[in-house]
Amino acid sequence: MTTIYLFRHGQTTYNKMGIFTGWSDADLTESGIRECEGIRDKLKDINPTKAFASDLKRSQKTLSIVLGEKRPTVIIDKRIKERDYGDLTGKNKEDIAKRFPKEYPLWHRSYDVAPPNGESIKDVEKRVLEFINDTILKLDKKDVVFISAHGNSLRPIRRYFEKMSTEEMCSFEHVQGMVYKYEF
Repeated sequence: MTTIYLFRHGQTTYNKMGIFTGWSDADLTESGIRECEGIRDKLKDINPTKAFASDLKRSQKTLSIVLGEKRPTVIIDKRIKERDYGDLTGKNKEDIAKRFPKEYPLWHRSYDVAPPNGESIKDVEKRVLEFINDTILKLDKKDVVFISAHGNSLRPIRRYFEKMSTEEMCSFEHVQGMVYKYEF
């Protein structure tokens, strides 16, 4: 049976400031590093055979901290990167919500409405499902896998394994330091 341990990267400087991070390469805060260390402690007795991170440094740094001295095969896959927030990237969420009160809820959490020049959650789900089908479902049944993902790439992974509805996937908020375990 293949086992997956899925977690979100630690808090970034943009997360702390309430800024749309998207594909920006924001670094981890001290609090974010502690979150990663907490995940590492939760998984200290687990020895992964493979580990995945996106091509963004917050995902890779989180994975590095979580792995510590463990040396599985590490694979960087851009399909599990964060949602591209397009024109909202680098902008304050509260400011955008005030300036665009009707559009903000749609841009932020609807399934199929993308922010200007960005991706919808549906777009993210399409590339994440390609990752699942092309990579995850082809793993050996003895593989133990760590995945360091992002808030919006976690959504479709969780939806896939937990059989969530679209509404459930779009609405939940991630608890920092949470680890999700799946076996298949």
